[in-house]
Amino acid sequence: MSSMFGKPRVSSERPPQSPLPECNVAILGCRGAGKSALTVKFLTKRFISEYDPNLEDTYASEELVDQQPVLLKVMDTADQDGPRNCERYLCWASAFLIVYSIDDRKSFEGCQRYLEVLALHMQGCQRRCPMLLLGNKLDMEQYRQVPSAEGMSLASRFGCLFHEVSACQDFTAVQHVFHEAVREVRRQAEWNLPVRPLFISEERSCPPLATPVALPTHHGLATCTFNTLSTVNYKEIPSVAQAKLVTVKSSRAQSKRKAPTLTLLKGFKIF
Repeated sequence: MSSMFGKPRVSSERPPQSPLPECNVAILGCRGAGKSALTVKFLTKRFISEYDPNLEDTYASEELVDQQPVLLKVMDTADQDGPRNCERYLCWASAFLIVYSIDDRKSFEGCQRYLEVLALHMQGCQRRCPMLLLGNKLDMEQYRQVPSAEGMSLASRFGCLFHEVSACQDFTAVQHVFHEAVREVRRQAEWNLPVRPLFISEERSCPPLATPVALPTHHGLATCTFNTLSTVNYKEIPSVAQAKLVTVKSSRAQSKRKAPTLTLLKGFKIF
């Protein structure tokens, strides 16, 4: 099932025949880590304190990341017993946000299981997807059970980026994490581009020798002459022209309409 926090806003400057590039981000983690709170905070700048933990849905938002528009799709997962039956997002996602609560060590331990499943999946399919380890509920610092050093160590072990945020306080930090996932997907796409050949060959014939080289005749064999072989000349391919960045004004800044109403958020309390 798929839904949105309102319809994507289409800029009049973008031709309808040029669809936005898409980036699919799956948010993983144990119950109570704040996955839905992070999702709603990013999409609406609002904080929810209560929600249905069994609700799993996919949302979409047009974003401007580094002056480049992107259609960011977010899957707020609702695994009941850890990373089981996870095929639905393993092949769908371009990047993964693995979330734990800094005041809940069990949620942190659950993140390690998610990271192990993701690492095994990428090894089997030979596809690298960016992973970001995210410590949530930074506002609960006085009840912290997971030091930042442990989070950084786990992220380093699996080659993840690491951030700590608060879904109920700082929208800018939450937005930065989602935008950083888009940046990592773009970097990965650039690394996976086919290697450009450095040289091409060009056949050129050498001028004939003044005197051909002949082998002496032995035992009645005819004299044979070695013909001149063509040599291979190399020249460098001109460098590929860099793509020109086009600045696109944010549709959010242009629009003066009220924010779209939330849909399919049963049980949410909006603050």
